[in-house]
Amino acid sequence: MFIGVDYHKHFSVTTTMDATGKIVDRRKIKNDAASLLAFAASLPENSRIALEATNGWYYFYEVMEDHCDQIVLAHPLKTRAIAEARIKTDTIDATILAHLLRTDLLPTSYIAPRDVRDAREVLRYRASLVSLRTSLKNKVHAILDKNGIRIEVSDIFGKKAVEGLRGLSVRECYRIEMDGYLRLMETLGVLLKEVDENIKKLVQMNADAALLLSIPGIGNYSALLIVSEIGDITRFPSAKKLCSYAGLVPCVYSSGGKTRYGSITKQGSKWLRWILIELSHHFINSSPRMKAFYGRIAYKHGKNTARVAVAREMLKIIYAMLTKRRTFIKG
Repeated sequence: MFIGVDYHKHFSVTTTMDATGKIVDRRKIKNDAASLLAFAASLPENSRIALEATNGWYYFYEVMEDHCDQIVLAHPLKTRAIAEARIKTDTIDATILAHLLRTDLLPTSYIAPRDVRDAREVLRYRASLVSLRTSLKNKVHAILDKNGIRIEVSDIFGKKAVEGLRGLSVRECYRIEMDGYLRLMETLGVLLKEVDENIKKLVQMNADAALLLSIPGIGNYSALLIVSEIGDITRFPSAKKLCSYAGLVPCVYSSGGKTRYGSITKQGSKWLRWILIELSHHFINSSPRMKAFYGRIAYKHGKNTARVAVAREMLKIIYAMLTKRRTFIKG
């Protein structure tokens, strides 16, 4: 059987179809664990489920993954391009997914194994802590600006500088704000140390992440982020496909026998693209060959384009390292 699932926050609409395309069942089920497991138990053997990658798909998948023969995740943009409809209802969406699944025309998204998904959650958590800390730093800067205070040190949030911030003579309202933000930053610092220790342990248990530590500039966080976003390297038949997944390849416009290249696609994993571009300056400074490569691109197309080009070259090297199981060779 082929089942299309239109998932919502509180309920899901399902359409079950046989191999001939005949609809044999339609139902609306609550999205609580008991209802979902009862639905899974009612399915015949060798049933396949198509689920669109909408908000909340994680919950449905994780409840059902051990109780169904196969669940595939429909790629939302590509599925919409194939099955765009003027009339759109939950039942129609579920039916379209079932039809595409039955005819083997469903564009699917990669579902990482549970341990990879768990690692991603830890990495996202760390990123959120850093974002919160940056927000607090900006608020402290705003207080200083309101009071016309300029502190001439490279890092106003260093240990000694923070002591100076606590001793500043400002009005009571600003003192309350400043002290509160600094206390929150201290707490975030403790939480970041804790999560960094967890990430270090995860890297020690991950052979791919440990391999990437041989690349200059890559630490525990960036190594684990890269391998978690890539997942199973064997799903990419070439380095070019991996670069496309990271959205680091240019758009191509071809018409009338002429081909023009635009900016990068920015499709695929935004996290993988972001970390590679962030690491590109370390890679440039650690390799004479890459520094010369960066210089040539920057001269012709600008620094931003050159950094993207370096990030793409870096990802090609990572692909070779992970497929051939070799450490990085500086050159």
